[in-house]
This record gives sequence, C-alpha cells and structure tokens, in this order.
Amino acid sequence: MTTTEQERRERPRGRMRRFGNLLYAALRFIAGHVRGFWAAILTFLSMGFIFGVAAVVVFAQLADEVMEGATQKIDEWGLRWINTHRSETLDAVMIEITSLGNFAVLLVLLLCVSAFLWLSNHKVSVVLLLLGIGGGYLANNVLKLAFDRDRPAVFEHVTDVMSSSFPSGHAMVSTIAYASVAYLVGRLEPTPGMRRLTWLLAGVIIVLVAISRMYLGVHYPSDVIGGIIAGIAWLGFVVAGMHAIQYLAQRKPEGAKVEEQEKDLHAEEEREAGVRE
Repeated sequence: MTTTEQERRERPRGRMRRFGNLLYAALRFIAGHVRGFWAAILTFLSMGFIFGVAAVVVFAQLADEVMEGATQKIDEWGLRWINTHRSETLDAVMIEITSLGNFAVLLVLLLCVSAFLWLSNHKVSVVLLLLGIGGGYLANNVLKLAFDRDRPAVFEHVTDVMSSSFPSGHAMVSTIAYASVAYLVGRLEPTPGMRRLTWLLAGVIIVLVAISRMYLGVHYPSDVIGGIIAGIAWLGFVVAGMHAIQYLAQRKPEGAKVEEQEKDLHAEEEREAGVRE
C-alpha cells in the first residue's frame, strides 16, 4: 500500500476521533456549567442535534469517498451481482416497491397523516412533518446539484430517471417520511408493542425502497446508503425540534396556551401516567 493510500484510509479515523472528542467536551461543558431551564433545553436539543450532526459527519465522509472514486469498484460489483438475479417478475415487483418513494405516494401519505394529526389536535406534529418532508426534498435537490454524480451504466435501467445519482432521493426522502411518521404517530400509540411494530414497518419500507433503486439500475449502493444517512441526519434535527417545543411548553410563560392547544407535546408523559390509554 502506498503512503498516499495509507493516509487516505487513516484520514476518516482521525476525523471521527476529533469529532468524538468535541462531542464529549461539549457534553462535559453542558453538564458542568448549565443548570435549570437551559439545562433541560440543551440536554434534549443535544440528543437530537448530536445524533443529526453525527450522521452529517458520516455522510460527509462517504461523499468524500464517492467523489474520489473509492467506492466505484464495489458499487459496480454490487450492481452486477444484482443483475444476475433479475427476472421479469422481480422487475414488476420492484417497480411497485419503488413507487412507495415516489412524490405522489409520499404526498398522499403526508396529507392523510397530517389530517389525522390535525383533527386529533396534534398541530405541532403536523408542522414538523411538513417541515421534515418538505425540507428533505429541498436538501436532496441541493445535494444532487452539489455532487452531480452520473447515474450507473452497469446495465440498462428498468425505469426512467432524470436527476443526478448521489444521494438517492427515493432513499433519503423515504427515510425522512416514513421514519417521521413512525416517530410522530408512534408517540401516540398505547403499547410498546404497537410502537415497535410501527417502527419495524417503517424500517422495512425504507430498506425495500433502497433495494429497489439498486435493482432497477438507477442507483449505486453508495447512493442509497448516502440517502439513508442524509435522511437520518435530517430526522435527527426534526426530533430535536420536537423535544425543544415540548420542553419550552412545559416551562411556558404566564398566560401561554401552548400546552392546552397541543396535547401531543406530552404524549409520552400522559401514557406513563395512565392518562392516555
């Protein structure tokens, strides 16, 4: 292995170690210097934001490897392996599965879930859902323009595509949409079993959509992995926002009506206290 290759392989480890040290330092500072109201806000913000920032760091490292061509060989090998297992039946199945990440399907999902949350007086959840999915679409378009990776040409595409390849829009937005719904709706479900089932179903859909994009020949494995990681990063910030609003409402100023109007801010506490069945 040449010195240049060795340095390139060691660079991610050094970056992750520095990032980890910064996180620990930040947490030690919060624990040692912040008290009361701001301690609660920063603690719950940091949970989501640190999760989101960590995912951003992982995505940035993957993007760096992709742009350097370090993933190209394994990307092409993965698509060639998939191509050996294709059939007409699977083609039809995968086209249906990939539609679960299409704009029209996600729009219907967004409208149905938003209507349910709004009519059951969970309006903060609706706002976060709209910001999460809408912002995810915008972020994905910006990332595609920034990286401008060509689509795979390993075998003929089974479906038509127009935009660039990295990161996968279907994988990224599906991760944001289905995981956001699982999080926001799961908070209101009465039993741990139902919440786990909701998250399991969301996870299965996300993975299947990602697999379908590779099967159809329109994305490399690194594209869909990057899309999922970017979606997780965005979701981390959405969850952080939900916790921030929740704890601000608990410490609301005199006369504020947030807690009365937004019952879903305290779904977990009510369920544990036996108020929410």
